[in-house]
Amino acid sequence: MKKRYSTFILLCLCAFAASAQTLEEAKKMFENKEFAQAKGTFQKYVKMAPTNPSYNFWYGACCYETGETKIAEKHLNLAASKKIQESFRYLGQLYSEEYRYEDALLNYNAYEAMLLKSKKPTDEVEKLIKKVTQSAQMIKGVEQVAIIDSVIVDKKGFLNAYKINEESGHISTFKSFFETENEHDGIVFQTELGNKIYYADCDKKNILNIYTKTKLMDQWSEASLLPKSINTGEDTNYPFILSDGITIYYASKGENSMGGYDIFVTRYNSDTDTYLTPENVGMPFNSPFNDYMYVIDEYNNLGWFASDRYQPKDKVCIYTFIPNESKHIYDLEKTDEKKLISLAKISSLKDTWKGKAVEIKEAKERLAQAKSYQPTKEEKNDFVFVINDQLTYKNTEEFTAPKAIELLKLWKQTVNDYATQSKKLEKQRDAFTEANQSKKEAIALGIADLEKRVEQMEEKTKSLEIQIRNEENNWLRK
Repeated sequence: MKKRYSTFILLCLCAFAASAQTLEEAKKMFENKEFAQAKGTFQKYVKMAPTNPSYNFWYGACCYETGETKIAEKHLNLAASKKIQESFRYLGQLYSEEYRYEDALLNYNAYEAMLLKSKKPTDEVEKLIKKVTQSAQMIKGVEQVAIIDSVIVDKKGFLNAYKINEESGHISTFKSFFETENEHDGIVFQTELGNKIYYADCDKKNILNIYTKTKLMDQWSEASLLPKSINTGEDTNYPFILSDGITIYYASKGENSMGGYDIFVTRYNSDTDTYLTPENVGMPFNSPFNDYMYVIDEYNNLGWFASDRYQPKDKVCIYTFIPNESKHIYDLEKTDEKKLISLAKISSLKDTWKGKAVEIKEAKERLAQAKSYQPTKEEKNDFVFVINDQLTYKNTEEFTAPKAIELLKLWKQTVNDYATQSKKLEKQRDAFTEANQSKKEAIALGIADLEKRVEQMEEKTKSLEIQIRNEENNWLRK
């Protein structure tokens, strides 16, 4: 009976090979990464020989590559039980993307052991093991952040989904800003005053790095490369600078990334002319996929970031969130593991709204206004500026001295920055009052830094006022 069954299977395989795509053709497609085309053939072979480890591996790998992870897991596990080496690598990737880090490590370690046994290089899998180990630590510190909206858009024009206030600066593609035919994905951030840009461009090795330029009169300075702590030798892109002028968010594929692009933050230290050690902003902003273009509109108190987690190849999801004044993470003891993973994945926006009904409502209203906002020529940034005992100006058009007009732009920005940072300082002081002893030390350091910056901004504002007043009065006397 067993012999007849084997003969029947053999005849079925021969008939199938003659009438449809052959196994060799499917394997060739697999090698060429044509997984969708090869999948159907491997599926039919699996149906005819359900326990064949090779068929299960090929079919499981094709399912993984085409987004059918549940089906992939079943067949890759069968292949792994029969010691098919590459199945362990695929399972490591699959479990990592599902935030099942213990399972991912088990499979990556098994894969590494098999490579060592056959005396093959292990550099790549060692990097993967390091990333999974880092991710396993990050899942313990998922930030409590209210995500109020998400929209899936074409990756090519994803910047159109960012509705940031003009006073927060401007973001554009490298191609449009520099009016070039260059097709790389570099992004340009320009300050609200238009006198400084941070941008990504390719080096001689075709790796993206972040540079900066300053505008002097009508000319841009030579490009200055940001330090190696930021440009790590792997693609670094998507810069955004806060209104304080020293806090920079960006995305990098460097060694401290969970996978693909991760979002990082660092700050410029003017005392030492260096940048502080960059920090990974963690979950839920980062994932095992590509996460980038983190932007905070301080004037509307809204934030955005992009992620291609669980998205088709040419699509990206833009998330809108309410920025936190200070970082608060979910309590591990009170949060179920599955719930924590769901929050890290951003499986449900509503799950992030707990206890924040009023804040969510107000933020959605601000977002709706930002989406419908259309700047008009009639709008003016009114103010009160005393020139002398007889003159008080209330808008930019009243100034006549060229140098005064130039300095006025900087003064307005400094005034806005001062107001923003002063509000932050007030909230930090309130947080200090309510914090327990273990948290007070960390908050106190932030308060000290903010106090210094607010004081500097206040002094700068007064200095600019004197310069502007002198320039305008001297011009009027001519």
